[in-house]
Amino acid sequence: MKHRILSIAVILLLLVSGCSIRKEANPVTGIVERIAPQFADDILFEQMESPSGRDLFELESTGKGKIVIRGNNSISMAMGFNHYLKYYCMTSVSWFADQPVQLPEVLPEVPEKIRKEARVPKRFFLNYCTFGYTMPWWQWQDWERLIDWMALNGINMPLAITGQESVWYNVWKDFGLADEEIRNYFTGPGQLPWHRMSIVDQLEGPLPHSYMEHQQELQKKILERERDLGMTPVLSGFSGHVPQQLTRIYPEAKLSVLGAHLENPYSCYMLDPVDPLFKKIQKAFINEQTRLFGTDHIYGIDPLNEVKPPSWEPEYLADLSNAIYESMVEADPEAAGLQMGWLFYFSRDHWTDERIKAYLTAVPKERMIMLDYFCENTEVWKFTESFHSRPYIWCHLGNFGGNTVLAGNLKESGERLENALIHGGENLVGIGSTLEGLGVNPMVYEYIFEKAWESDGTDLKLWFNQWADRRCGNKDDNVREAWQILLKNVYSSVPTLAPITLTNIRPSFTARDGDWINSPPVGYSNEDLFHAWELMQAAGDQTRDAWQYDVVNIGRQVLGNHFLKLRDRFTASYYNRDLVSLKTTAAEMNDLLMDMDRLLSTRHSFLLGHWIEDARMFGKDAAEADYYERNARLMVTTWTGTVHLVNDYANRNWAGLTESFYNPRWEMFIHDVVEAVENEVPFDEKVFFDRVTAFEINWADGTEKHASEPVGNSVEIAKELTVKYRLKIIH
Repeated sequence: MKHRILSIAVILLLLVSGCSIRKEANPVTGIVERIAPQFADDILFEQMESPSGRDLFELESTGKGKIVIRGNNSISMAMGFNHYLKYYCMTSVSWFADQPVQLPEVLPEVPEKIRKEARVPKRFFLNYCTFGYTMPWWQWQDWERLIDWMALNGINMPLAITGQESVWYNVWKDFGLADEEIRNYFTGPGQLPWHRMSIVDQLEGPLPHSYMEHQQELQKKILERERDLGMTPVLSGFSGHVPQQLTRIYPEAKLSVLGAHLENPYSCYMLDPVDPLFKKIQKAFINEQTRLFGTDHIYGIDPLNEVKPPSWEPEYLADLSNAIYESMVEADPEAAGLQMGWLFYFSRDHWTDERIKAYLTAVPKERMIMLDYFCENTEVWKFTESFHSRPYIWCHLGNFGGNTVLAGNLKESGERLENALIHGGENLVGIGSTLEGLGVNPMVYEYIFEKAWESDGTDLKLWFNQWADRRCGNKDDNVREAWQILLKNVYSSVPTLAPITLTNIRPSFTARDGDWINSPPVGYSNEDLFHAWELMQAAGDQTRDAWQYDVVNIGRQVLGNHFLKLRDRFTASYYNRDLVSLKTTAAEMNDLLMDMDRLLSTRHSFLLGHWIEDARMFGKDAAEADYYERNARLMVTTWTGTVHLVNDYANRNWAGLTESFYNPRWEMFIHDVVEAVENEVPFDEKVFFDRVTAFEINWADGTEKHASEPVGNSVEIAKELTVKYRLKIIH
């Protein structure tokens, strides 16, 4: 009897726990509970087989108010769920946790069963740089939303490099380096991606223990969730980058200085892969990383990204590539490397066909996956014989430094992608995005990832109408027309290397030639964009947060474009020595910058104070909080704290940044120019350069407060500004 009672108890326990196990076995239910909790019991998921072997999902209504989503795995089901949200609920899910998901009160029915298959097995996302330009201050809630967004967009291969400094700290300590040597070798938090890519050491170090500890625990959560959803995270491997101080313990180690585009003392050192020490370090690193974070056997390996190798001889490049591969498989027999094809684009003058072939073919095909990194600009597969048959992923980059400029030639990008799927070879195994920063232009990335599946999304006009519907939650003719204007002007014609908004760069009379920060005309009519802005505001009774975001986002670009016109008038007034026009235009320029700041202040995503506050939260005391704030300020301004090529690289239209950094620089420029005309002397560019440089350095060390919560009504301020600027922009 006792055994029978025990058996019944065990059965009951198994039944209860079985329900829990079934729920946890399908983690997509967790996504529903996070973004649509009110419908958690009405959206059902079912596992199904894929006859073709490709990822697929099905979507249909049951007739009982329930929605059934089937898929061959969790990512397929999540993609099916997002398809339902987008095309039936008219709902847009942002990659940012602070942007709410707004749903209809009743779940719409699906009239006919939907079935779609993936066109490629791998969907890759993220860039080393994203971890510096967007994520250095993220907490778990930020990552949780992004991982949900990735799953909803079918991404199954994310770059996962958070927290690797903890691994390296343990490895270098075991090799005999001291705490201070290791932490001084690391950079500040924002610059870590470039340290990981062997481009810069020491800058803004030493890295605090508090940051390493936080990132280690965060990485464990990230990987647990990504793996639970069936993703294959790409962790780091050892590419040869070592601390110079390693020679203190291993004086015979063969080290070379990598020629980087950041000057000494920030250059990196590379250990020759044929040095016996190389395999020891690789094995130690992979073992320690696996101990802390597990492994999925794919490792990011980028030994020569934006740096000069010790030798350009094809034999050396082949030996380098093969030695790294052999060290990996010795540490992990299942290892495969994932590499950026960016190096073949960035240093094309050096990477001759012979060198590329030697480097790629030194590794077995199945052990190297290449990312064709910047395909909307240059498709590397076309001049490398499809990467010499190595598997590769077609990627859209689309954003540099987290810049907030509206841009993205989707028409040409879509055509290039379709051509690659037809002519790119059987070794084209995936579609991805390698954006440097999250922010504006989310439709660009959602469009690209939707094209990784069977879709009607090849018709851009139709796709943009549906995007417009999602942004406001219904079909509004004004909003649709506004987005069609954006499609025609911004998302079908703006060059890939998009012009930077002039308000955000160091003042000058004209655009600077031969520099990445060149600011040519925007390439489309600002009058048309202004019309789109007015149409957006003319929508019916709208409460959607996404629509309000768009009102601000389009408006700040309209103002930024108009600033270029004012600057050109100011320049002409200087050369004509027209003091009245010079002062009048100067007043308009200053007024516009403050109007832009006021508009941006209404949105959480456009606040400098939000960025700084998130950074300060990492500090365990006031001194550390100040350190993190300085690092956060540097990343969006001078980057290095000195005058350098990457000054303003990560410029953004943010409230607080515009008011306290960009506007004062323009005020200094205007003051010096006006004074020169008044005194009938030439403008002294050298004096201005020194003055603005001192200002930038002092600003990075500042700790003045900036609003971290929105202020004002987005739509009311936008309507006020459209009235104010209509006659100035429309002729």
